[in-house]
Amino acid sequence: MAERNISRAARNLTMTQPAASNALRRLREALGDELLIRAGRGVEPTPFALAIWPDVRTALNALRGVISPKSFDPLRTRETFVIAMADATAALLVPPLLDRLQRDAPNATLRLRPLTTRDPLPLLENDELHLAVGHFPGAVADMILREMQEDRPDTFGHQEIYEGQYVCVMREGHPLGEAPVSLDDYCAARHLLVSYSGRPFGFVDEALATRQRTRRIVLTLNQFFTAANVVAQSDLLTILPLDFIPATGLAERLVWQPVPVALPAMRVDMVWHRRQEQLPSHRWLRKLIDDVTLRRVWGTRNVPLTRFGGEPMPALIASTLRNPRGGIAQDD
Repeated sequence: MAERNISRAARNLTMTQPAASNALRRLREALGDELLIRAGRGVEPTPFALAIWPDVRTALNALRGVISPKSFDPLRTRETFVIAMADATAALLVPPLLDRLQRDAPNATLRLRPLTTRDPLPLLENDELHLAVGHFPGAVADMILREMQEDRPDTFGHQEIYEGQYVCVMREGHPLGEAPVSLDDYCAARHLLVSYSGRPFGFVDEALATRQRTRRIVLTLNQFFTAANVVAQSDLLTILPLDFIPATGLAERLVWQPVPVALPAMRVDMVWHRRQEQLPSHRWLRKLIDDVTLRRVWGTRNVPLTRFGGEPMPALIASTLRNPRGGIAQDD
């Protein structure tokens, strides 16, 4: 049910593929239902399997909590950790996270999934992820509301790990790159929108709408890396996370300035399902990401300077354009 693939499930269970298929056959005979049917290169659950899965999963997790060791040894674990995050977030966090994994948990595996939504809760509910890391304003607001209401189940956990800031980015030598962009010039320009869902309307457009303004979006895509590369070779403007720009490898070809419209604070959270919250391996993973974030985003690295017209700004001025703790946001 978690993998939708018998071969991967067998590998996770340390079984051969034929043994897993035989176990599934016995389960089908016992329950009188196909449970999983072939679909493409994997399998899909039947309606009956979907109906019983929530109770089965709860029972399995309860049993795991009884028989699993209460301690977790990173050096000995062979666990696979599945995390969803955007490419901009991954560019900052994955290198130091991988360094820590290689040092502290050399036999563990990290599997990253791209974010295609601002609402990761269905993926967590279906056990497709251990963690989602990103900007999830609606989902986090709903979780906070649930926490305030005693009669509503507290299904998901969350932790803010840093706050992000966007800047307006264009190529070196762009006609608008010599001074801060006015709102009129910004709205008149041609824009590239980074949107995970493909929806051609982002939070910048929402902010512009409050001032009865619009902008011309000529290209929509779902990757910050691609956006930086396209903008470096065109006259399009885009919005990128400030701390992500050095990771693009294109910083010398880009100019960035404040966005000429007030934007809401962009917080980046870890989100998880409560049923995994007390597992020692899950607590260790959350602590590891928190440690990496503190060191990578808030701690030892230099504050990136904001460039106007291709010239670095003094650090004091640059610091007024960004959250002192740095960070990334997720989706325009």
